[in-house]
Amino acid sequence: MFVVTLLCAPATAALAPALIESLRNAWGGGDVQWLAPDEAAEFTIDRVPDNQWDVWADLQGMGVDLVVQQTAGRRKKMLLADMDSTMIQQECIDELAEEAGVGARVKEITARAMNGELDFEGALTERVGLLKGLPETVIDDVLEQRITLMPGGRELLATMKADGAYAALVSGGFTAFTSRVAADLGFDENRANTLLVEDGKLTGQAGRPILGRAAKEEALEQITDRLNLTDADVMAVGDGANDLGMLKRAGAGVALHAKPAVAAECNIRINHGDLTALLYIQGFAKSEFKG
Repeated sequence: MFVVTLLCAPATAALAPALIESLRNAWGGGDVQWLAPDEAAEFTIDRVPDNQWDVWADLQGMGVDLVVQQTAGRRKKMLLADMDSTMIQQECIDELAEEAGVGARVKEITARAMNGELDFEGALTERVGLLKGLPETVIDDVLEQRITLMPGGRELLATMKADGAYAALVSGGFTAFTSRVAADLGFDENRANTLLVEDGKLTGQAGRPILGRAAKEEALEQITDRLNLTDADVMAVGDGANDLGMLKRAGAGVALHAKPAVAAECNIRINHGDLTALLYIQGFAKSEFKG
């Protein structure tokens, strides 16, 4: 048995009942269950339709995300999340670069790295090098003035944790940021790279080893082993090429507002909804949200 979930951006709340009924009839689905009025709905089907991705593409033009997955086991016991452009709306290294006066150059490298065009470790090393000499105090300034949480993050963490799930923040960014974001949102642990500091200034180097794609997969393996969970118990979410390993390995790998090359390799693609979409696809109704 499979479940079909349709959702839109909470701000638009433009999911038309007629659209849901039309698709349910076309796919021979069961009764429609509304998870949030005009925002998210689901129904079950016996098999995955051959035209799933054609319908998905049509719905994208209407501002609607479509997810088809197995009904069994869709409520996960662990959340493994990327930070930059996933749990926060920015790329922390880009914001530091703006303060250092090298914003345009670093943003270009970040975009190419996240789309898989550059080696992640080499790209990170080059970008961190451009931050050399920046006062350490700028990190707190950026956190306070430039970093904003992705909508729906508080609800996602609070709801999954209330349901007994474990939450880990695993980033190719920096511990100076992940520690603050993790504490704010309620993650159980966080892993990231370290910016090296000497005499109150960034040295232009990151601590080794660099945490990239392989390290995110290792985090999934290590944490599930420690908690006696399986890959199928995990929902992973990210947007960049360095997230693909964990996204493909997790029972539910969610490409959230992801780079096109990343989304193309994932079966769960959220382009319109916010982080509460990860609750809807697990079958949570909005009335069950915490936070």
